[in-house]
Amino acid sequence: MNLEIFLLNGYGYFVWPAFVFTFLSCLFLYLQTKKELKKQEKIFSDHFKASEIIKIEVAKKKEFEKKALSSEPILQ
Repeated sequence: MNLEIFLLNGYGYFVWPAFVFTFLSCLFLYLQTKKELKKQEKIFSDHFKASEIIKIEVAKKKEFEKKALSSEPILQ
């Protein structure tokens, strides 16, 4: 195998460490961003899931009141 390709005419000693550093930096930033996204998704989900439950309960209560106040008989 010809190692001239990897040496890049003598510049390989500078290019490969720079490439590895860049790759590892991007990987680190990706993992940190992914971790922060999961954290923010959990906070968002916890906050709006609770409000969604309250909205459903209020909607059911309004529906029941509407049926109770109507002139039609309630069949169960």
